[in-house]
Amino acid sequence: MTDHQSLPRAEFGFPGPLRDRLVAAVLSGAKTTTTSLAVGYRVAGEPLPQVGGRSVLVDSAERPLAVLETVEVRVLPLGHVELAHAVDEGEGHATLAAWRADHEAFWHSPELRASLGDPEFTVDDGTEVVTERFRVERRL
Repeated sequence: MTDHQSLPRAEFGFPGPLRDRLVAAVLSGAKTTTTSLAVGYRVAGEPLPQVGGRSVLVDSAERPLAVLETVEVRVLPLGHVELAHAVDEGEGHATLAAWRADHEAFWHSPELRASLGDPEFTVDDGTEVVTERFRVERRL
């Protein structure tokens, strides 16, 4: 077993076009941050990311592509996410409103709501999110 096989997986979005776009943005260097729902970690029974933690970036075909290292983690209300973080997500958002609209569409999707076990889940300014900054440690 190579060392990366024992690491947790870094999965952006659900398998499909969105994940593949996000993975490409990570590999190009455009995407260096991500935002997750804190409740998602609680529902999955997973610990929050930790500074210095490493994970394996996978694409929609579950192929390991790179090892990522977490360099910053914050838990804050959604309404406190800054524009710099949103821009560093590498999805082309020039405003917080555009970033938030895209994220709300994902967080309110049937797929995400099903993963949380709450078909009516919604977010607001007070919803706890986990913002993470990472770097590509190495490509696989």
